[in-house]
Amino acid sequence: MKRAFAILAATTCLTSPALAEMLDVEKDELKFGFIKLTDMAPLAVAYELGYFEDEGLFVTLEPQANWKVLLDRVIDGELDGAHMLAGQPLAATIGFGTEAHIVTPFSMDLNGNGITVSNEVWEMMKPHIPQEDGKPVHPISASALKPVVEKFKDEGKPFNMGMVFPVSTHNYELRYWLAAGGLEPGFYSPENVSGQIAADVLLSVTPPPQMPATLEAGTIYGYCVGEPWNQAAVFKGIGVPVITDYELWKNNPEKVFGLSAEFTEQNPNTTLAVTKALIRAAMWLDENDNANRPAAVEILARSEYVGADYEVIANSMTGTFEYEKGDKRDVPDFNVFFRYNATYPFYSDAVWYLTQMRRWGQIAEAKPDSWYDEVAKSVYKPAIYLEAARMLVDEGLADEADFPWDSDGYKAATPAEDIIDGIGYDGRTPNAYLDSLPIGLKGNQKVVGNEVQG
Repeated sequence: MKRAFAILAATTCLTSPALAEMLDVEKDELKFGFIKLTDMAPLAVAYELGYFEDEGLFVTLEPQANWKVLLDRVIDGELDGAHMLAGQPLAATIGFGTEAHIVTPFSMDLNGNGITVSNEVWEMMKPHIPQEDGKPVHPISASALKPVVEKFKDEGKPFNMGMVFPVSTHNYELRYWLAAGGLEPGFYSPENVSGQIAADVLLSVTPPPQMPATLEAGTIYGYCVGEPWNQAAVFKGIGVPVITDYELWKNNPEKVFGLSAEFTEQNPNTTLAVTKALIRAAMWLDENDNANRPAAVEILARSEYVGADYEVIANSMTGTFEYEKGDKRDVPDFNVFFRYNATYPFYSDAVWYLTQMRRWGQIAEAKPDSWYDEVAKSVYKPAIYLEAARMLVDEGLADEADFPWDSDGYKAATPAEDIIDGIGYDGRTPNAYLDSLPIGLKGNQKVVGNEVQG
């Protein structure tokens, strides 16, 4: 623990904004929520390194029982903001599930998730996976899972897998992987929100920290979750991660920091101050080729944050990832907090989440491309982000070259070779993208009863 404090103290001294003019914040005592996952790191780091205090903010960080409770508490004002699933502000704003206008000025990370299967399922998959030098060739396609699912079906057994929330990246990533391998992950409809209509694989919600125990109990045969809960299955010897989301879609967006639109309107300077502190934390997490990650792991391992063993968190957080026990590989970008403009809230990221909601029936009716753009712009707030970044540059705390000042909010199209199914993604043309995906709703299709029509 002393090593972490030494690193933190040194870093804080080097980056203290002693000469910066502090914003006149409207609210200085704040409570932020989070779920026990490694990608809450920017919040913990901003707190522990004093970045919130540098902005005149006195912050309390509070773990939440699950994603629904977290969102509800932001909506009712019990929390001023929170570490959120990127789909949550979007779904709330369009009225899927809970209805409320939630916004984000800050994306928290890229990548960071994995898909894990039980030992039994892994042994059944292995004959269908190419080998090289005695090790599985990655990325592993869900086509290797397809004969396993068919065997379960022939035996009259449902094939159950877990994800963390209906509008989570994990739900959409697991569905993406299954569909890319020729498996139907099921649809939603206004009358049936189970997400299991016409499904080959039945997906259901399990809170992240409970994933390994639920797998071990045999209730589910696999899951998609953030770290450290994939590596926990490896350490426990109960499961094998088969793919990371970096392999599924290189540098895909993950969590966001969410606040109510009302909070940001009533507290514009406070919102800027929070965003400044979080940008500094993200920079610290990635600087010098992840040199600060061991110190970050020591923070996250504490019970008040993630509360998992140092070794389990470090297994992915420090640039490696262990698949089958002993098969540890270098994955330097498994967790990205600042590189590649990770913290900028791109409209194209928001549009991707909305396309997946439409693809699986959470958005029941077809929408024009303009609708996707309008919703993205109502939730993602890059102007706030860039204003905070400009202040940090002016204070000598950030490098001007590290921010996309001239962006229109849309990333360049993701090339086909960066996505597991070989289908590229351009956020400017959501309907064309949906039409290009073999499995899922497209055009004017809708789910009626137990089938897709249109």
